[in-house]
Amino acid sequence: MALANIGLIGLGVMGRNLVLNLSDKGFRVAVYNRTWSRTEAFLAGEAAGREITGAKTLDELVASLQSPRVILLMVKAGQPVDVVIDQLVPLLDPGDVIIDGGNSHYPDTERRYHALKEKGLRFLGMGISGGEEGARHGPSLMPGGDPEAWPLVKEMFQAIAAKADGAPCCQWVGEGGAGHYVKMVHNGIEYGDMQLIVEAWHLLRSVLDMDNDALADVFARWNEGVLDSYLIEITSHILRVREPDGSWRVDHILDSAGQKGTGKWTAIDALEQGVPLTLIDAAVNARFLSALKPERLRAAKVLRGGASAAPPPDNFVAQVHDALYASKIISYAQGFMLMREASEKFGWRLQFGDIALLWRAGCIIRSRFLKDIKAAFDGNPELENLLFDDFFANAVNAAQSGWRSVVATGAMHGMPLPAFSTALSFYDGYRSETLPANLIQAQRDYFGAHSYRRTDREPDAVFHTRWTEDQVEEQWS
Repeated sequence: MALANIGLIGLGVMGRNLVLNLSDKGFRVAVYNRTWSRTEAFLAGEAAGREITGAKTLDELVASLQSPRVILLMVKAGQPVDVVIDQLVPLLDPGDVIIDGGNSHYPDTERRYHALKEKGLRFLGMGISGGEEGARHGPSLMPGGDPEAWPLVKEMFQAIAAKADGAPCCQWVGEGGAGHYVKMVHNGIEYGDMQLIVEAWHLLRSVLDMDNDALADVFARWNEGVLDSYLIEITSHILRVREPDGSWRVDHILDSAGQKGTGKWTAIDALEQGVPLTLIDAAVNARFLSALKPERLRAAKVLRGGASAAPPPDNFVAQVHDALYASKIISYAQGFMLMREASEKFGWRLQFGDIALLWRAGCIIRSRFLKDIKAAFDGNPELENLLFDDFFANAVNAAQSGWRSVVATGAMHGMPLPAFSTALSFYDGYRSETLPANLIQAQRDYFGAHSYRRTDREPDAVFHTRWTEDQVEEQWS
């Protein structure tokens, strides 16, 4: 058999399906897993009859690849990636390519990129989204790292990627950790989308006493309009599934949400960058709060909530739709704000329209909505915020009446709406010509002599007041 076009390490669910996808597109693949029995089972099963070869050792894997060698790592993020890289480096030649396709934190990707570059090796950190189905039939791929490596793998990965209007959802993102950074923000937005959807479901179920069949119909109907998305679609499917006794399966699932940390990374990075990523932060904290199940059970017995009459059903469903749409716009606006800040800080020159295209198919947050984001950045590549685009500004302005009513109704009913409410607070803060931060500056100056600037003096002039003495104001250099 001819030498393989690519080697893949790690035959978990994602790894196996990527191998089959590559094989479908005509690429020869060599595979390695630290447990040989898993490799044997794969070769005898799903991979039987294909140009897929197995290697018992990393030496065998490297020897089976054409030059320059391309090796895709599909192993657990963190130390396992470093361990495998350390094992590979002595076996490779200058110019060979290592690709990390896991959910690695972007600072690790930056570190590996520079370390391998010094050794003459080319490293890519590639975000992969779409889960098992995406890996098998067309994922969203977000490659970044060494620009010299991209031309060597571009054809291969664009061939296996999902397509949106004929264009592959796989484009070069930027140097260093840019690919994994964009994937991190994607995952943070995913957290926000999911939280917004469950708040909409919870509201309609609790306030209007709708059952899950009726709610499945609502989500299916919403999926035919501006909210058309993968997550809305699967929500309508989930809500229809019943147990043998006729009850809904979702009602038997413990209300304690798990997470793998990527949403938390996004929230932490936003704090470090000084970007108000409030909705994704609220979504992450909502999962933390859900995990406090024993405490919530005790609190429910001693802490009282609100109560209010139910609003008209048809009108309220429409209002929740608008609140969901407007909040979704805020979530994406914040996500692109964060990427813009990182792009400037790290010199990545991220192409935001292309990033929106990457997410239009194959990934978890794929939706009709993303074509409007691409159109916004295509119309103005220097767009500072999505809310300055006419399409999104008009959409939020049209939706805000229902949005405000929903947040108020939730508060009156004593229902937690962290994502809806924080999105609205951000919107109101962002559109405010004046915020009360001037009083915060006065407080800081009072207790810590941190100084302040004035609106009626030179922009760079700094002042301090002796508040507890004679209130004399001093100008500081």
